[in-house]
Amino acid sequence: MSSSVILASGSPRRRELLKQIVSQFEVIPATSAECVNLSLFPEQIACSLAEHKCDEVFASHPEATVIGCDTIVVFEGEVLGKPASAAQATATLSRLSGKTHYVITGVCVRRGEKKIVRYERTEVRFNILSPEFIAAYVAGGSPLDKAGSYGIQDEGVVKEYFGSYTNVVGLPVNTVKDMLEDISK
Repeated sequence: MSSSVILASGSPRRRELLKQIVSQFEVIPATSAECVNLSLFPEQIACSLAEHKCDEVFASHPEATVIGCDTIVVFEGEVLGKPASAAQATATLSRLSGKTHYVITGVCVRRGEKKIVRYERTEVRFNILSPEFIAAYVAGGSPLDKAGSYGIQDEGVVKEYFGSYTNVVGLPVNTVKDMLEDISK
């Protein structure tokens, strides 16, 4: 069986993180619409979306090891995805200001007949963000392609976190490394 690895995501952040554990891989983003079943627990939602992406790419590349991921932000029981507009990003950041939320990344790794699905969960506490900070941050464009409207790597947003930093960026490196080792056994 070929040992080629495919990342089923177009995220430049996931690509950079995967380079820490896999020297060569191909990027083939899943293209189908994401269907979210909000009746599931947040961890199940993240895993279901990751599995869907992985399965879609695996269907046309069954010789490869495919990695699918999906990251969601959960605040007060509500799943927050990527903002649809600058106004939505501003509203989300205002809600999260000074408060704690959870970031959950579902990961699916598939190789041949084997499939492993896991998730990583990190608790994140925001700084208190002034309206001026939020306006400048949103105007800079960074929040517009990220779940929860922020990047943990962006200065001034996150006060502290408990768990995996790389999970919040979008690819829990240690979890993925373990999954790749497990699927190769």
